[in-house]
Amino acid sequence: MPTAPKPAPKPALKPPSNSARKADDKAIAKAVPSPALRPAERTGDTPALRLVALVEQVAARDQRQTLQGLAEATGLPKPTLHRMLQQLEAAGLMQREGESRFWAAGARLRRLAEDLLLNNSLHGARHAVLRRLVEEVGESCNITALSGGEVVYLDRVETAAPLRFYLQAGSRVPLHCSASGKVFLAQMPPAQRRQLLGAAPLEPCTHRTLTNLEAIEAEMRRVRRAGYAFDDEEFLPGLVCAAVPVPPPTGRTRSSLCVAIQGPSVRLTRDKLQALLPQLRRAAAALADLEATPPT
Repeated sequence: MPTAPKPAPKPALKPPSNSARKADDKAIAKAVPSPALRPAERTGDTPALRLVALVEQVAARDQRQTLQGLAEATGLPKPTLHRMLQQLEAAGLMQREGESRFWAAGARLRRLAEDLLLNNSLHGARHAVLRRLVEEVGESCNITALSGGEVVYLDRVETAAPLRFYLQAGSRVPLHCSASGKVFLAQMPPAQRRQLLGAAPLEPCTHRTLTNLEAIEAEMRRVRRAGYAFDDEEFLPGLVCAAVPVPPPTGRTRSSLCVAIQGPSVRLTRDKLQALLPQLRRAAAALADLEATPPT
């Protein structure tokens, strides 16, 4: 029986030609240093670190960027930037969007970010915070992050109660019908939110799922005012959830993590979810402290 061909590996970063490299070196030497490029500059000025600095520039923005915008932000000439972006695109670290007019993080870069969050040295400390939260509230809790157009579970601790919904780290749920997803959506600029939600029809997971964009925008306004979000059986029948954002680091306005509680609706009413918000917020603050504390 014939075996399926193995997928081709992602190409490594292809170095530019000598002439292109010399032209890029001269252009970069003349460019006005951008704050986004300084982290790489502090550790040296090499072709690889210049590419890393460009990745940082794209990843630090909450919207797609044009070649012109990147040129203005970095001070680099467009031909130099274009060659650098082509190298990153070939390696799957960047991708073109919007009829190739915009640049955004590629699938390989997003997977790298997820793997770092799932497996970094803070995982054990985050898990301990989550376990203490479950002991306090008596329900399953999880830590989540935004991954493209979905929410990914970075960690989860199940309740000991016999009636529960089994989900595990690495599980993915839709943005529009999950409590964490609503928190992430509410932080986005309206244009980014419309682009993300309008990319494909919104699936009604249950009869309670919001699929109308106007209704979702009204929900986003409520979430921004309240600082938390509910999932009232919108993802799975009988499952309710509340989520709060983990406070972002100093200098940032958007949170990259949420902490959430889930449970069956027969046991976890909306009033009880509301009453447990202080415990969720304390856990979120503890997670923020972990992220802000440098490793020893």
